[in-house]
Order: sequence, then structure tokens, then C-alpha cells
Amino acid sequence: MREKYPLLKIVDKTGKIVAKEYETEITAEKAKQFYYHILRLRTYDKKGRALQRQGRIGTYVPYEGQEGAQVGSALALKDDDWMFPTYRDHGATLTFGADMVRNLLYWNGRTEGNVPSKEKNIFPASVPIATQLPHATGAAMAEQYKGTENAAIVYFGDGATSEGDFHEGINIASVFQAPVVFFNQNNGFAISLPIEKQMNSETIAQKAESYGIPGIRVDGTDVFAVHLAVKEALERGRRGDGPTLIEAVTWRFGAHTTADDPSKYRDQEKSDQMREDFDPLIRLEKLMKMNGIWEEAWVTSIQDEIETEIEEAVVKMEAYEKPKVSDMFDHVFAEPTWTIAEQKQMLRGSR
Repeated sequence: MREKYPLLKIVDKTGKIVAKEYETEITAEKAKQFYYHILRLRTYDKKGRALQRQGRIGTYVPYEGQEGAQVGSALALKDDDWMFPTYRDHGATLTFGADMVRNLLYWNGRTEGNVPSKEKNIFPASVPIATQLPHATGAAMAEQYKGTENAAIVYFGDGATSEGDFHEGINIASVFQAPVVFFNQNNGFAISLPIEKQMNSETIAQKAESYGIPGIRVDGTDVFAVHLAVKEALERGRRGDGPTLIEAVTWRFGAHTTADDPSKYRDQEKSDQMREDFDPLIRLEKLMKMNGIWEEAWVTSIQDEIETEIEEAVVKMEAYEKPKVSDMFDHVFAEPTWTIAEQKQMLRGSR
């Protein structure tokens, strides 16, 4: 089955171009664009973890190691396309154009952080597993009915493939030939459950056969391969040829969340050793140095620019007025139910 769904790779772990037929896809302009965004996400992710440890935001979900998959896919979208992220895809949303301050507010538990993006068609992050897949299908079908060429991409992990929403979302998209890309980031674990205990099939890509749609398996740490695969899948949807399932094989270097201890269920020494081979930032750096694209002065300048942007966003996030306790009751339903009203009254009485 793995031969039927080979792993698409354009740049290997040494930075060498191994798929000569795609060599024209690798330009200095693209390499620099990808590097900037991956470095930006890596810096933001480190800041997010630091803020959580300092008690300045709540539980944070790191994505370190998956930046290549998120940057490569997000940059394949057009401005009016739709993005449906999970809680681990804030890197993709930031790359697509989401507001950084709003994202920090989300991790700070603020209602303002869960307001849909004004900048782009980005849905709020989905924490319930796989519920965003039918939503993406619906948005793609709506664009189809309106006669536009807009498409949708929906992100999900390997654990989501065990949910009914996975089947429902892909099946309906297949039936109606909706222009949606189902983008799976297979990082090997659904929290602590390894992929081999999640499913008996050899790949996630092969599940596409059940729905009569293309299934593609790509090296998720190769930003060029991801970008090409997603771009082609989106164009396929725009032409009216229906959805595509993409399995991006990647790895998360850290914990599932800052409330998790990965050493309880996986060998962290092995994970640390995998950085050299599976770090999308290191791989891209090697490619750029090998092809005369790397410029130390440029890297220093963008690092300074990125750090300034993030620090300014943190200052703005922390300048927001302290949230009201009543927010937890006021935004559950449009009209509060008697149970919510009673709980709110009980809180008032206890203060």
C-alpha cells in the first residue's frame, strides 16, 4: 500500500533536491518566503510556551516541527479561500493572515480571541475533534453554488480519522464534488495514542479510496512538497474535479499541550534526535546554503523584525481590560437558558 501511496518528497533531510522534475518549483524567492514564515512561526511558538510558563496565558498548544506543513499549505491558498483550523494550526492561520493579537487573546482565554477573523475567511479553531470537516465541506459547497472559484482547506490530526465527522465530511464532499482539501497532519500520536493503535491501515492517504477521491501522501517536513501538493489539490477543486485527501507525515517535537508530559508515552530522546532529519527549518536552511540563497544579514534582519512584531502583539494583548467573570455565562447562548441564568445568579450571590 505504501508503494501505491508513495511519500512525495522534493527536498531531502540533507537539503538536496531529490525530485528533479520539480526543480523549477524551487526558487530563491520561494525559499526566502518559506523560511521567513517558518522562522516567524517557530519564534511565535517559543514565545507562546514561555508566556504559558510565566502564567501570562492559559494552556498553550505547541506545533514545533509541523511548521513546514502549515506554512506550505497556507501559502497555497488564495485570498478568498476558506481555512478551517484545529487548535494546533494557529501557525497556518497566522501565515494566511490572521491577526496575531487576536490569536494571543485566544490562548489567554478571552472571548475576543474566538471571534472569526476579519482579515481572511478563517473559522475559529476547532477543539472538538473532526467537527470542522463537515463545516469545511459546507463552505466549499456554498462557494460552488455561488459559482465562485474559491476553495477550502480543513486541517485535522491522525486521531480525527477515527471520528464519524471525518467520514461524513469527506463522503458528502465526494458526492457533491466540493472544492475542499482535507489536510491531515499525521504527527504519529493522537495525544498519547500512537498511530498503530489508532488504525490498522498502513496510511491515512489510502482512506481516500473509500470515497472515490485522490489520496496523496507527502513529507510534511518538506515545505516545497507540501506547497506543491496542496496547490495542485486546490486547483483540482477549483476546476470542479472535487476534493482531495492529503496526508502530511510530520512530527511534533514537544508535548501535545503545555498540560501534557510526552515522556510518559514516547521516547523523548528519540524525538530530540529526529530534529536533525525532520526539522523543516533546518532542512530549508540546508537547501538555501547548498544553493547559494542563504544570507546571514537577511536572516538577522527578519529575526529582529519577527521578534519585534511578536513583542508588540504581546503588549497589545496584555493591555486589554481584564475580562469579566460573567463572560463565561453571557456567550454560551444567544438567549441565556434558565440554567445559565441560575448559575450566574449563584455566582453573584457567592461574591
